[in-house]
Amino acid sequence: MPGVIETDAHETDRWVQYFARRGYPRARRLASGMEGTVYRLEDGIVAKVWAGRTPGDFGLTRRLYADIAGRSLPFGTPEILDAEECDGVLVSYERELRGRPLRSGQDGDAPARELPRRETDALLTVLRGLASVPGTEAMRSMVFQGDDRPLWQGHSRFSDALAALVERAAGRNLDALATQVLAPADVVSRTAASLRALPDQADSVIHGDLVPPNIHVDEAGHPVAVLDFGFCTTAGDPAFEAAVTAAVWDMYGPHAARHTAELSRLFARELGHAEEVLALYRRAYALITYDLFGMGPHDGHFRWCAAQLS
Repeated sequence: MPGVIETDAHETDRWVQYFARRGYPRARRLASGMEGTVYRLEDGIVAKVWAGRTPGDFGLTRRLYADIAGRSLPFGTPEILDAEECDGVLVSYERELRGRPLRSGQDGDAPARELPRRETDALLTVLRGLASVPGTEAMRSMVFQGDDRPLWQGHSRFSDALAALVERAAGRNLDALATQVLAPADVVSRTAASLRALPDQADSVIHGDLVPPNIHVDEAGHPVAVLDFGFCTTAGDPAFEAAVTAAVWDMYGPHAARHTAELSRLFARELGHAEEVLALYRRAYALITYDLFGMGPHDGHFRWCAAQLS
């Protein structure tokens, strides 16, 4: 397979043989991501070999998936059929989700200056669909990437829980932020105070990572699946989902700032979110994710987060 280093190929062979012994002789590797590697076993069934997850903490994920899949959405979401352990590695069996990535980010040029209508329409469909899924206890029990406790622990409002996370996350590496952001402690303080001042909102599921590869579409460009819940998944204000989506849809392209502004205006107009609240949530997102991939001038995500706070 082009682009697969020898150790990856060896690992792929190992799992293909494992699934063959489990009764799936046509198993083949589909893709890898932050959560693990996915193999197609047969029509309609895939297996995920999880990275860094154990069977003991998977029950919450199964409940989360079930809470979302149980709603009547215009697109599919992950459904767990079974799970097992192999040498300490979690393997889950799931229904295969249809479609192809809306945009992989690896198969062409950077996004054009004008976002295609099919992309913006797809985003509105997904955001409206997710906003219709009420928050549940499983969603409120999820831990954001990089944190050490459930987001909602000790809180009864999303905005309060998010403010506390902003303070914890900034405290992890405030010195690193100070190399790029003027008076970061003041930025953190103002952001947390603004979050706590927000009015109450009805909670719905938040995916938290609606980047192009995580939305699959059919040939007509209609969303048929949303993948990879877990990175920043919780229950909360749908405006947070809209704000993060506008920010991460194109983070590094030559027209990234234009696209964020365009999507923010679109979501404000079509979904009823206040643009100042979207801007606040973007700052909060920068403060809770700035150090997750690296901390230095060569890390694109760190630079992007610092730019949101400057």
